[in-house]
Amino acid sequence: MGKPFENRQDRPFDKAQGKPNIIFIMADDMGYGDVGCYNSDSKIPTPNMDRLAGEGIRFTDAHSPSAVCTPTRYSVLTGRYCWRTPLKHGVLYNYEHPLIEPGRLTVASMLKTAGYATACIGKWHLGLGWSAKPGTHVDFDRPLPWPGGPPEAKMEDNIDFTRRITGGPNELGFDYFFGTSGCSTAQPPYGFIENDRMVAIPSRRKAPETGGRAGLMVPGWRHKDADPTFAEKAVEFIDRHRSQSPDKPFFLYLATSAPHEPALWSTVPDFVKGKSKAGPRGDLVALVDWIVGQVLDALDRHKLCDNTLVIVTSDNGALPGHSAGIDGRKQWDTYGHKSCGDWRGYKAHIWEGGHREPFIARWPGKIKPNTTSDEPICLTDLLATCAAIVGQKPPGGTGEDSYNILPALLAKRRAQPIRQALVHHSAFGVFSVRQGRWKLIIDAEGSGGWPPPRGEPPKRGAPGQLYDMASDPGEKQNLWKDRPDMVKHLTALLAKYKKTGHSAPKR
Repeated sequence: MGKPFENRQDRPFDKAQGKPNIIFIMADDMGYGDVGCYNSDSKIPTPNMDRLAGEGIRFTDAHSPSAVCTPTRYSVLTGRYCWRTPLKHGVLYNYEHPLIEPGRLTVASMLKTAGYATACIGKWHLGLGWSAKPGTHVDFDRPLPWPGGPPEAKMEDNIDFTRRITGGPNELGFDYFFGTSGCSTAQPPYGFIENDRMVAIPSRRKAPETGGRAGLMVPGWRHKDADPTFAEKAVEFIDRHRSQSPDKPFFLYLATSAPHEPALWSTVPDFVKGKSKAGPRGDLVALVDWIVGQVLDALDRHKLCDNTLVIVTSDNGALPGHSAGIDGRKQWDTYGHKSCGDWRGYKAHIWEGGHREPFIARWPGKIKPNTTSDEPICLTDLLATCAAIVGQKPPGGTGEDSYNILPALLAKRRAQPIRQALVHHSAFGVFSVRQGRWKLIIDAEGSGGWPPPRGEPPKRGAPGQLYDMASDPGEKQNLWKDRPDMVKHLTALLAKYKKTGHSAPKR
């Protein structure tokens, strides 16, 4: 898509060291209040993420573009808001077609052009191209019901899991893929994929008491083994790369399934059980921290720290706490832990708790240790930032909503914010747009998501919400009626972003 890459000379890396390795670790449903360096009262030990923050920078105003996972993952890899695709609300579930369009630029394909080895390990959740068994038909175009009931048994029985899987990471810039189609603890098929094939064939129905949605699983599958396996494969990739291609930089996209629901004791590996004081969900956050530690240890062992940028974040906000269900209608046990800190709302909501994320980065010699930044940033910014790091200029018509936040990472002073505005999208498709201190929520009076308090889909023309985030960070005082000028201005700004097809400056 677009024109070929242009080489740029304003590279921030040291020519003697070469291009830096880049590791992007993204947890699933880890909240702002889960990590110790963001919440001194957290009931979850996170020594590795805290160490990373002490050796690097911690952003306090970092956001996911969506309050649920599939749209965020699309945006992270493409630098484009997912609401520009056919997916206007909710997430993918099991067997839909690939969401990232063939030929669209991704962070991986861009870095591959720049000479990087690239690997995707963990949860994919962006759709894959499955095949029907000979003589059968599967309607892969039929949308699954929101909020995502289990696939029909007949549909799964007609899928040929022995066939090559298309449209996945290997066709979007990744040299190597090891992971799962969706969330390894909540979505079938329950089994690992390596590159474009299932490692083993799912042939048994998962028992309901093991948590997650109904569906086929590989015999012997255990939810609690998935994330430790992802960590093992990530370390193996670093080890293998170091021994086989020591002079070539690498990009590792590591997406955990933890601490996504269902947070049951059966989904918690034995070695982290009881590590937190926040129940099984808290222990799954501790598991994410352990995974970060495994990666950091591998970098230490190979003496790669000095020339590796490590970023740790989350795809959306957290759920309130532990619940045996996945629909949010059961009683939540928080264990007295604030998973989203003091921000209002949770995963799926348009309020801050739904999309304000921990975002920690370390790059020794480039990022000053123990730094904090209040620069507003978004996970869509990964593409433009990586391009700036390696001296590439992505072609026009790509990375439409991605800003280069390298100056913020390097703590360079600026007179104005890097981003013109932030746009967010809730599980039910409710929009918000924030510019400076003002945040506008359009066509919705409630949360816009399914956890309590359950919201509603947007209703065109309905009263919205306007908050002064500087004086009211808890979003308690709705100024919609008091500041019609700001309502008008931000409504027009969002309309402009929709009409023009981009929010970042055109390249």
